[in-house]
Amino acid sequence: MKRAAVFFGTGYEEIEALTVVDLLRRAGVETVCVAVDNAQTVMGKHKITVTMDAGIDTLDFDNFDILVCPGGMPGTKKLEECAKLTEQLRKFYECGKLIAAICAAPSIFGHMGLLHEKKACIYPGMETELLGAEVCFDKVVKSGNVITSRGMGTAIAFSLEIIASLLDQKTADELGEQIVYTEGC
Repeated sequence: MKRAAVFFGTGYEEIEALTVVDLLRRAGVETVCVAVDNAQTVMGKHKITVTMDAGIDTLDFDNFDILVCPGGMPGTKKLEECAKLTEQLRKFYECGKLIAAICAAPSIFGHMGLLHEKKACIYPGMETELLGAEVCFDKVVKSGNVITSRGMGTAIAFSLEIIASLLDQKTADELGEQIVYTEGC
């Protein structure tokens, strides 16, 4: 079974984080909600509090196939300030394992130098944070082992791309149909 870790910092964007968790679990991907501050609950930007499955210090990163960073502010800053997370993002990247970020969070990859000669997208107006990348304006961009997306409105497309990358396109397409998601609407 494929496993995903979704990271939560106080002030995360709820739709971006929870859409990923929901859709990956529907697809049969074991998905763990991880607090970067090891708290039992984390409050989002819009005051929605979510109970975590784990704290980052308890995680065995070798057991995961993808690391996912939701956006939102100051949630994105909290993720970037977490040395354990950035260390693991770099390890995953260097080993060819999947890393994904949406909204403001692709800036973390840019600041870390992980986007050199990659295509990437980010929340509108933040394109200068994609250091070294070929900036794209698609809903979702997969470039090698890096998946990026633009914001709350692209959370379903982002989640389905993660599912296609972890499992297969057929599973992603079938789930899109089940949830009545029509690309482009």
